[in-house]
Amino acid sequence: MRFLRPVTATVFAASLVALSSCGGSSSSTPDYTIPADAGLVVKAIPSIRWDANEYTAAAGDIKVFLANDDSVKHILVIRQGDKVVGDLELTVTKRGTVDEGTINLEVGEYSVYCIIPGHGNMNSTLTVS
Repeated sequence: MRFLRPVTATVFAASLVALSSCGGSSSSTPDYTIPADAGLVVKAIPSIRWDANEYTAAAGDIKVFLANDDSVKHILVIRQGDKVVGDLELTVTKRGTVDEGTINLEVGEYSVYCIIPGHGNMNSTLTVS
């Protein structure tokens, strides 16, 4: 039975090497391309927040692009006050995922909001002019 100890140690060491090679991707930048015609680009970033506190867009049909640089799911809607505006609902489920859609907005102040419970701090101002 003594011969099992070196085998066990070898298997354990090989497992550590395999696991360490798997963990490096979480700190890398996700691979996606932002469309040239996007009128509003929003990124979910670690610590459950958007990448900016304030966004701007031109009135009319706005192509919204949402990218997830975070590791958890987010669902973006546009609100004015406490009411969701339009039917735009963009969902990103994990790091590196993207979604896009179009919403028509008039000149005014809106918020870019995540409707996932516990994500209330994902509430940034959107100024449409």
